[in-house]
Amino acid sequence: MIPTSYPDASEIARLTARMLLEIRAVHFNTDEPFTLASGLPSPTYIDCRKLISHPRIRSTLMDFLTVTVMRNAGFEAFDNIAGGETAGIPFAALVAERMALPMTYVRKKPKGYGRNARIEGDMTDGQRVLLVEDLTTDGGSKLSFVDAIRETGATCGHTAVIFYYDIFPETEKTLGDHGVELHSLCTWWDVLAEARNQQVFSAGTLAEVEKFLNDPRKWQEENRK
Repeated sequence: MIPTSYPDASEIARLTARMLLEIRAVHFNTDEPFTLASGLPSPTYIDCRKLISHPRIRSTLMDFLTVTVMRNAGFEAFDNIAGGETAGIPFAALVAERMALPMTYVRKKPKGYGRNARIEGDMTDGQRVLLVEDLTTDGGSKLSFVDAIRETGATCGHTAVIFYYDIFPETEKTLGDHGVELHSLCTWWDVLAEARNQQVFSAGTLAEVEKFLNDPRKWQEENRK
């Protein structure tokens, strides 16, 4: 079923943040910061993969993501839904089902044998492809997926994610310069507001998280080991 009528963007953001907190996908630790893939410290970590194990929340968020994309990009804007390996694959499948469209997925790199493909499934010349992922930080990882899609002759001008960090000012410019528009459900700011509303973490922890969100580069430098 294709959803067409849902709350406005601000209420979707609040509800998405609430759901992420409810399933403990959000982790704040200011005493022992997490180490990101970049090797830099962070007092925040989010695990959107947990969503696949919670059917009611999973279904609601996929409805939200589908209607957000259709409201922003158009109801007949796409011919194919592509998931980025690996976290984007289940979400792409769920969105494709709702939009009644073919689903494909994009490998991070050629698999190294057989057809040496990066695109799995049928993607054809001229198709308008929506790239679906679980989240985006600075937008950089999306560019390789987009390029792989475009190499097939298809177009890709949109990417949709459940969670957008929204703390690195270069993100939307990085994507925009590559001809890609970002659609998301919620950000760290929405999660911080809902965490305060629900008093999920201590006031001190939330204050330190806010300090990080306001200037992540400075916070990382000050807390680098």
